[in-house]
Amino acid sequence: MRFFEMLLFFTSASFLALLFILNQRIRRSALLLTSGAGSIFLVIHLLVEGYRVQLVFLYGFTILMLMLSLKDVFIKPKVARTASRIRRVLGRLFIVIGLIATGCFIYVFPVFDFPAPTGELQVGTKIFHFIDQNREETFSKTATGKRELMVQVWYPAQDGTGKYAPFIPDTQILRYMAMNYGLPGFTLQHLKYVSSHAYSEAEISSAQTSYPLILANPGFGSSRFLHTAQAEYLASHGYIVAVIDHTYNTFATKFPDGRITTSTTNDLFSPDHDYQTERGNRDKLGKVLTDDVAFVLDQFELIQSGKIPSHLKGRINLGNVGVFGHSIGGATAYDASYDPRIAVGIDFDGGLYRLREREGLRKPFLFIHSESEFEKLKMVMDNRVYTDSELNRMGSTREWEDKVTEDKKLELERMRQTVDEGGQVLYIENTEHLNFTDVQFITPIFKILGVTGKVAPERANSVINAYMLDFFDMYLKNKGGILMKGPNSGFPEVKFVTSLL
Repeated sequence: MRFFEMLLFFTSASFLALLFILNQRIRRSALLLTSGAGSIFLVIHLLVEGYRVQLVFLYGFTILMLMLSLKDVFIKPKVARTASRIRRVLGRLFIVIGLIATGCFIYVFPVFDFPAPTGELQVGTKIFHFIDQNREETFSKTATGKRELMVQVWYPAQDGTGKYAPFIPDTQILRYMAMNYGLPGFTLQHLKYVSSHAYSEAEISSAQTSYPLILANPGFGSSRFLHTAQAEYLASHGYIVAVIDHTYNTFATKFPDGRITTSTTNDLFSPDHDYQTERGNRDKLGKVLTDDVAFVLDQFELIQSGKIPSHLKGRINLGNVGVFGHSIGGATAYDASYDPRIAVGIDFDGGLYRLREREGLRKPFLFIHSESEFEKLKMVMDNRVYTDSELNRMGSTREWEDKVTEDKKLELERMRQTVDEGGQVLYIENTEHLNFTDVQFITPIFKILGVTGKVAPERANSVINAYMLDFFDMYLKNKGGILMKGPNSGFPEVKFVTSLL
């Protein structure tokens, strides 16, 4: 809860308590003082912190408080009657319900603070718009054209001044984000008040002559904004991190001319498809995402050489490039790592695609799974099959799950091969799929619903960041690697799967 929101809520609760004071003179004076303070807090809140729909009851109640207090001062109250007493009781009950509901709304939809990056360097951020003239857009429903991408870069910066950049600068996409999670379009508008820890367009830090580049890929129906905490963390530790909005695979992407694209790739998948069709469509989507990574890397080569103007010119270490991603973005990280320009990669909880089109990856690669995903892999390792009752609960068929098992066995073989090259396979206890994104900070209701795991969001974020940094440092900076050696007492929730492979 923000400071003036807290004061506004406190004055409203105080006003309710004062209604029970029997002494009329003391009550009138206290109500006038409280309502006056509340009105001042309301004005300051609206000017400094900004309006949000979750507090509409407090806004109305604060104004009503002032009006009633002024009425009590200037208009002599009539003798109380039975009907007026009933109205007072109902009025107070309404206030109690309104305050409880407002408190719930504030809890469920907080204006949260991101965990501060722990590195020694400040963080800057910049957005690029790239157009691939060599590829036609295949996912657009209404228009033809070339493949366009928005890419946000976080990087080590000189000590910044002024305000941090907002978490989501393109506020028009917030209604699409809400609808993506099955919420009314207005419910996440308060996220426009959430701040990042990066300065827009800041000068790149002079602490090093160049910095390794890491390319990042959000999952299906996600967004580049939902990896802000990870990107800022890496940038503060000396990396340039470029997170790609894979157009039409995000819940929404806004382009410089004001166009907003939404997700269409979900049309590739349907409950009516057989497994072969679904797998083929996933491979089709995956190829586009992998090609996006290769294209973006091409653009950073042009930035480095100065052919694309940017203050990052000459500061990108293209000899040390990494990649990571979540869900299908994690599979993209794996598939993109076949590019010889990419040294290492990390897959956060993503099942692989195009498994039958390539030989195994011969590079260090880190797989970090949620506990739920590990349990599915463990079933395959143990050759356990679902019972009929389990299949019924899942709404699946034995034929379908047999096909899934075939693919998972091949995935496990690919994991073994990357371990042989210096990679690792881990899982984190009490995590779910979306703990690998900033979704875990948006609302605690996701934890209650099981969308994110039992682990606290801040803890999940710190664990994931620690292992991600250790792995990249090991292979891109020739330091660290301590966490990659095996279980660590500082992170007891991290379990190594390597021995099971």
